[in-house]
This record gives sequence, C-alpha cells and structure tokens, in this order.
Amino acid sequence: MDNRVYYGEYSLKHWIDLILKENIILPDYQRHFVWDEKKVETLIETFKSKQFVPPVTIGSFNLNGTNQNLILDGQQRLTSILLAYLGLYPDETTYKQAIQRFADENDDEEEAEEQFDNVLKWTFKKLTNKGKNKEEILAKITAGNYKNISLTILPNFFETTFLGFSYLVPVISDQKEQQKYYSSVFRNINIQGVALLPQESRASLYFLDKDLEHFFVPTFTEEFAVKNLSNETKIDFVRCLSLLSQYYNDGSESSVARSYKPKMENYYEEYVYSVVADSDAKYGKFSTIFPNREYSDRFSNLQQALISLEIKKEFPSIIDLDMYFFGLTYIIVFENRTIDFTKKEELKNEIDAKIAVLKADSSHTKAPSNLGHLRFRIISSIEIYEKYAS
Repeated sequence: MDNRVYYGEYSLKHWIDLILKENIILPDYQRHFVWDEKKVETLIETFKSKQFVPPVTIGSFNLNGTNQNLILDGQQRLTSILLAYLGLYPDETTYKQAIQRFADENDDEEEAEEQFDNVLKWTFKKLTNKGKNKEEILAKITAGNYKNISLTILPNFFETTFLGFSYLVPVISDQKEQQKYYSSVFRNINIQGVALLPQESRASLYFLDKDLEHFFVPTFTEEFAVKNLSNETKIDFVRCLSLLSQYYNDGSESSVARSYKPKMENYYEEYVYSVVADSDAKYGKFSTIFPNREYSDRFSNLQQALISLEIKKEFPSIIDLDMYFFGLTYIIVFENRTIDFTKKEELKNEIDAKIAVLKADSSHTKAPSNLGHLRFRIISSIEIYEKYAS
C-alpha cells in the first residue's frame, strides 16, 4: 500500500476558513469537546509567545468518488482556535455531559464514579451549521447556550500566526480499506495526553464498517445499566457479544477469554476486527453465525423479549446484569430461538434465585472479573433460559 504524507503549515485564519467552509470535517467517531476555558486560553497564549504547538493531522478520504478531508488529530486545538476567533465558549450547564463508563466486572461500590467533568456534548458542527462566517454565526447564537470570552488578541493575530499539519493521502480505492487505515491511525494517536475511554476508542473501530455500527451498539441496549450507591455504568453489549460468540463457536465455556484476564479490552477489540473482516477466528465466522450478515431480525426479537419479560433497566451489580443478559442474548441472537413469555415470572424467579446463590459466595462477589466466575455466569444463565426456549 503506497501511502503519501505531506507536511506544511497554514495561518490560523486559513484553518478557521477551512472549518467554516467544511473543507475539513470531523469523522463520525470523533469525541466531544473536552477542553475547558483555561486550556483554550493556554493554547492562545502558547501561540502568542511563539512556542511549539503540535501539528494537526488531516486525512484524505474518498467516499463515492468525492474526497473528504477528515480531522484525525487536532480536534481540540482547531476547535479552540475557532472559539477564540468567535469569542465564544459553550455553556457548561447546557452541554455538559458526565460520560458513563461501560459496565464490567469492576463494579466496587466503594470506587468513586468517574465523571469526566470536562466533557461537553458539543462539537464545532453546532457552529458551522449556523453559518459560514463569523457574522452569520454570531447572529444565530441562542442566548444562554454560549458565553463570551475575551482573550486580548491583537489585530491580525489569526492571519499572522501559523499551525503545522500532516496530510495523509492513502493510495487506496476501496472504501473499507480506507476505513481500516484511518481507524488504525486514529487509535494510534495520543490526543494531547487526554486518555480515551473504551467507548471512544472503540468508536473508531466501528468506523471500519458503518453497516455494522448498529450491530455493536444497538440503540435499545443503551438504557440498561449497572447502578449501585456510588456508580452507574451502562451495558457493554460488545462484551456480551464477544463472550457469547466464542462460547457458541467452542460449544463450551472452558476456553472463553482464556489468557485475556488482564487485557479484556483487547479481547473485545479483536472481536470487532473479526466481525468486520468476517474472519474464522476464535469467535467464529460472522457470516456463519449470521447468514448473509443479517442480524436485524434477531436484534428486534431480543428487544421485544426484553420488553415482554419486563427486564428491569437497572441492575445492582454486573452479576445481576450478566445473569439476565447472557442467556437471553444467546438463545435469541446466536441460536435464533424464542422464549416462552407466558412463564416469565417463573423464569425471572429462577434467575434471581441463582443470583442470590452467586452473591452468597464472597469470592464471587469480591472478584466477579475472575474468568472462572465469569464463565460460570455464562453457562448458568444459558442453562436457565434453555428451559424456557423453543
């Protein structure tokens, strides 16, 4: 693969024009804005004092014969430059969002919840949608959504200050190969030292195949969470799919996630890659499990089952969530079978009784991430649901 990389620099005003004219755009998987006002001010002061600012990375992406220039690295810097130019900053009370971590085995109630307080559910798209120049945007600002900032910027500052870039041009005509290339690039970029959450990092993997995005993150699962006294984490459906996929392929729980205990995120990422590539990996071949890559009907059946069984939306621990989701997902999604909803109370009582047994074991409660405990939850949940399947 003969890829090309070009280097150069543009004035800050030129970068602003590129953003406003949408000559450079954010990929769908890019994260929200995480820089606070102080970081915006620090960046401008760094420019004013002629200190080094890391260059941004732009990638050329060909979609249906049309070239798009994607911002791969530099979203926070470019957004800050635009905000300084407009003299605006998004109002925290309007856009602030506490990012929920994925539910996993680390659900200790004594562990303080990670709020990721600097995250704003906002990107510069909300500004570029209002207009293509400063006057148009400022005229359409909704009162209360933004606050004015003053950074003491001299005339011609944006025209006479420069920011470097790397411009990636992969010589690839196949769209999926381009997606794979850029997802790999994004995941290897350290954005100003701000760590990515698993859901942010994985979002670049879903970009590998847009047709499968709703397979990995079906909308109907996002309302299910583990909630205890000090923490709330949403269900990680990729975790559920990957573990069950290997179980389905092996026909046994004994080897599920073997040797991955310290690095389960790698296990989930490898699953995503195997699905996209449709490879015959330890998880089984995606097109064999889902002929013609058709999964939507099974997901619809799972959604309906969650409703018909009146499965609660919040669980007190990962043990509870696993016991309710593993077996149900396996029977409906992987085996393409149905559950007898007329016996829902009997089914749920049996699950709750098993959960009580598991929680009576202090070793299981204290270390639900132990692979032996995890595998036992998989097989226990499946065995219960199997009694009510047809």
